[in-house]
Amino acid sequence: MDRRNFLKYVTLAGSTFASTSCVQGKNSKSQSEVSLSASSVVVNEPLKVAFVYVGPVGDFGWTYAHDLGRRDMEANLQDKVKTTFVENVNESVDAEKVIRQLALDGNKLIFTTSFGYMNPTMKVAKDFGDVVFEHCTGYKRAANVGTYLGRFEEPRYLTGMIAGKMTKSNVVGFIGAYPIPEVIRGINAFTRGVLLTNPQAKVKVLWVQSWYAPAKEREAAQALVNLGADILTQHTDSGAVIQLAQEKGIYAFGYNTDMSKFGQKAHLTSTINKWGKFYTDKALAVMSNTWKSQEVWDGIGAGMVDISPMNQAIPANVQQLVNAKRDEFIQGTAHPFDGPVKDQKGVVRVPKGKVLDDKQQLAMDWYVEGIEGLIPQGKS
Repeated sequence: MDRRNFLKYVTLAGSTFASTSCVQGKNSKSQSEVSLSASSVVVNEPLKVAFVYVGPVGDFGWTYAHDLGRRDMEANLQDKVKTTFVENVNESVDAEKVIRQLALDGNKLIFTTSFGYMNPTMKVAKDFGDVVFEHCTGYKRAANVGTYLGRFEEPRYLTGMIAGKMTKSNVVGFIGAYPIPEVIRGINAFTRGVLLTNPQAKVKVLWVQSWYAPAKEREAAQALVNLGADILTQHTDSGAVIQLAQEKGIYAFGYNTDMSKFGQKAHLTSTINKWGKFYTDKALAVMSNTWKSQEVWDGIGAGMVDISPMNQAIPANVQQLVNAKRDEFIQGTAHPFDGPVKDQKGVVRVPKGKVLDDKQQLAMDWYVEGIEGLIPQGKS
């Protein structure tokens, strides 16, 4: 799948946007440990830092996780930074003008937090060489543009292991947003985990063509239940899937943040993103003139992703199995795409003893074995 064409078809709800200045969390407790000293960082006035969000801050998903990271950075750096965010920024309509205005407003570090912001970020960055840009989930960089991404495939694999052990129907449902490599990679990693613990299970995927659309997410979840799924998971941003699972008396996994609040009994665990330390480190680098353009792709070991506390409905031996695999990911002795890896047609994509490399992961446009259905065509 060619992600360069993604912006040609992506359309999101919420094309309007509102810019909001945020209160500094001077008295908040930090989620990460940061050491500051006058000798290492000299700041005459606060560093102005801006964030561009694809959804609402209150989605309790992707955008909410990034905003928790922003707030964590504020708590760490206090009056050394002044932050602003703009939410509900449509990727193909509003992104460039919003990013440009934030640069004109004097922000010296701008985080653009969705894949569709890649080209607008690159375009604006050419005109503002004294501004640092960090783009999340993209692959284009420049002298003043860096990229960052969490290795979501690691916690995805772990949740798949749990699903394989907890399903009784051997049908697991996955609600996808858009069929881009990032999402496909997560579906594949999840399925690999499912098959590790239950080779008889199958994963069924439905696409909603939106990052955040609670009604569509709920409809897709119900359709998967109708197809026999008794475990649900998602690469979308609302709590609608967990809520439906709670109503149906089945299990589900959250995504981006701990979504247990949407269904205590249904929620098994969530794949979570933790951006606070990264945002803090990048702000410090800009303030100390040590920032450089680079690709950051960190996993559980670096603290960028993880799973939330597991539901006690998960048997102790399964939790132990999951924690053991988590330790292997941290130590680097295991990888979600360790060979052999076969695709849907049974073709070996990764031979035994090899690992799917990062370049191949970033371009993933095929399903692994164990997934039913096809990747939508004409959306690449």
